[in-house]
Amino acid sequence: MSSCDTCPSKGTCNEQSCSKMLPKYGKIKNIIGIISGKGGVGKSTVTGILAAQLSKAGYKVGVLDADITGPSMPRVLGISDKRAQVMQMEGTEEVRFTPVETEGGIKVMSLNLLTEQEDQPVIWRGPLITGVLNQMYADTMWGELDYLLIDMPPGTGDIALTIMQSTPITGMVVVSTPQNMVSMIVKKVVVMIEKMNVNLLGVVENMSYIKCGTCGEKLRVFSKKPATEHAEYLGASLLAEMPINLDMIESLENGKMESYIKESKEYEQLFEKFMEQLNK
Repeated sequence: MSSCDTCPSKGTCNEQSCSKMLPKYGKIKNIIGIISGKGGVGKSTVTGILAAQLSKAGYKVGVLDADITGPSMPRVLGISDKRAQVMQMEGTEEVRFTPVETEGGIKVMSLNLLTEQEDQPVIWRGPLITGVLNQMYADTMWGELDYLLIDMPPGTGDIALTIMQSTPITGMVVVSTPQNMVSMIVKKVVVMIEKMNVNLLGVVENMSYIKCGTCGEKLRVFSKKPATEHAEYLGASLLAEMPINLDMIESLENGKMESYIKESKEYEQLFEKFMEQLNK
């Protein structure tokens, strides 16, 4: 636990009964969780896009990869060939992690930055996973950040519960795709966020359409329903509907997604709507 002065929730909670866990080596103004009820919908991609857009706008940004058993943020942000530094504090069992920085200065902590090989599986039970997550969050030398984005695993399990209960979350972004089955599963996360009294910033509908390279027409491949209808079912504001973008995917695979997002205007709507909801 750190001083309440470093807590994003300062002034909005009962400080005497506050049990929020704060980073030991940094001051973070806003903590944003990116979550979904289902895997494979693009949470990590949306996290990377928001991180790049925030960095482009001049904010100091960090990313915590909370998907311990399926970490992907090093790949998304083009740093999978690097490793985080671990420093043992003399005379104690305490350690400090130094995050890896991207070309644009985004600070990243992920279990894949602590293992020798990125394809090495993590075969742990829930309590151990939660403990490692808490350590990566609290013991990383984040410095001063305007935003820490947490890329969360899918579902309503231990990690989601731990983050919503134990960290001073500023708000949550939900990611979905335009399918009724997916929306039904994602709705469970929306209800969880509401039950935990966490601020729901809105939903991003990913893989919403493909844009024709010849005429620019939006071709919907998963559902004929508009994104607003899916967002209405979820009970959330629509932050953006994002297309299947092969150029962006290629940039991600080549480790150049951060620079691609910063140069593209395609994702400015997501950033602007995100900031609008955050500042309400």
